[in-house]
Amino acid sequence: MSTGIVLSKDIVYPAAAIVSTFWLTFFQTVKVGRARKRAGIAYPQLYAEKAEAAASKEAAIFNCTQRAHQNTLEYLPIILSGTLVMSLKYPVAAACMCGVWSLSRFIYTIGYSTGDPTRRNFLGGAMIGTFNWLGLVFGSTWTIISLLRA
Repeated sequence: MSTGIVLSKDIVYPAAAIVSTFWLTFFQTVKVGRARKRAGIAYPQLYAEKAEAAASKEAAIFNCTQRAHQNTLEYLPIILSGTLVMSLKYPVAAACMCGVWSLSRFIYTIGYSTGDPTRRNFLGGAMIGTFNWLGLVFGSTWTIISLLRA
């Protein structure tokens, strides 16, 4: 038994949402680079040492900015693959979840990069991102189940 998949013209929406993640990681990369320079943390050191961060506000800001970027990179494979899978049947919903996740990560990064880790949920950025991440996990799972049942 074979199953055919016809891609609708709505596939442009998930593609645009995926491109938004490119801009997100570009934004974060620039922010990390600037914070690294201000803190004086040389490559290849990934984070400022605990003593450096305690002694320097700029080092603490660098650590938080770097962590926001790293955390985004940890989620990105799930976001991208979930968006692609879910867009096979639900392209507009997949695009919305991916796009809102990207937007929430911009907000998350802005809050986290203040140097105060508790600000990472600035304007609900962390929670909104989590809900959309879960939506993509469950939505892509449902997409596969429904395609297997067809």
